[in-house]
Amino acid sequence: MALDDPQLSDATDAALALRYGADRPARLRWNPTIAGLLAHRSVRAYLPDALPEGTIETLIAAAQSASTSSNLQVWSVVAIHDADKRARLAAVAGGQKHIIEAPTILLFVADLARAHLIASDAGASAEGYDYLESYTVAAIDAALAAQNAVVAAESLGLGTVYIGALRNNPEAVAALADLPPHAAVMFGLVIGHPDPARPASVKPRLPQEVVLHQETYDLTAQRKPIARYDETARAFQIAQGQQPVGWRALIISRGRDAAALNGRDRLKAALRLLGFGLR
Repeated sequence: MALDDPQLSDATDAALALRYGADRPARLRWNPTIAGLLAHRSVRAYLPDALPEGTIETLIAAAQSASTSSNLQVWSVVAIHDADKRARLAAVAGGQKHIIEAPTILLFVADLARAHLIASDAGASAEGYDYLESYTVAAIDAALAAQNAVVAAESLGLGTVYIGALRNNPEAVAALADLPPHAAVMFGLVIGHPDPARPASVKPRLPQEVVLHQETYDLTAQRKPIARYDETARAFQIAQGQQPVGWRALIISRGRDAAALNGRDRLKAALRLLGFGLR
């Protein structure tokens, strides 16, 4: 369906305004699936209510339906419900309270342990799994699976938020989840019922002219739309009661030095301690 459909134009225009501000695309095809995707928001305020029975299994079924490189399926999930474990994970993640508030966090694992086990049982070499390519495949597969789980969760009226800060201390998280060698948690995914008293907002994204390139990549042409987006981000921050620093300041701050990575500057060393060759 096109954006100019009179029955959909008001709703689509409102959704695009939230996602892009004034830089929204002129035309867009539209259906309920696309509407749900554009309405995505990271939820950081949850009710403590347990998830309905069968929810985790449903999300994993959706996750397993994502693409996986060569059908290797080199990822796994550890579901953490225990309050003490969630508190320990929150501490690793810099005290993110939503990990404690929500009833469940899913740990998405880049899992080469299973491949090593199968090779060992067969008396075969697993040398290929010691290369960076194999780790990359496992990390990508885990991310693809997780995003399917997010879409499924939101279709059920649940909220989610990714927790990349678990990579602040991969060894501690691996120990908490009792992971074998050749496995590491890439990120957590908090799942729960959003607290209606503390609603989350749709965060604006970069204009499409920054991220969408036709035929060849153009870097210098991005300066003007990035500057416009900086103003959009600043307006969003003001509306959220945050410091209006814009978006470029975030990029500059994150890349300033190793300390800005909050311990993740040693990720390669941590992964090698967990059994990844990364050759």
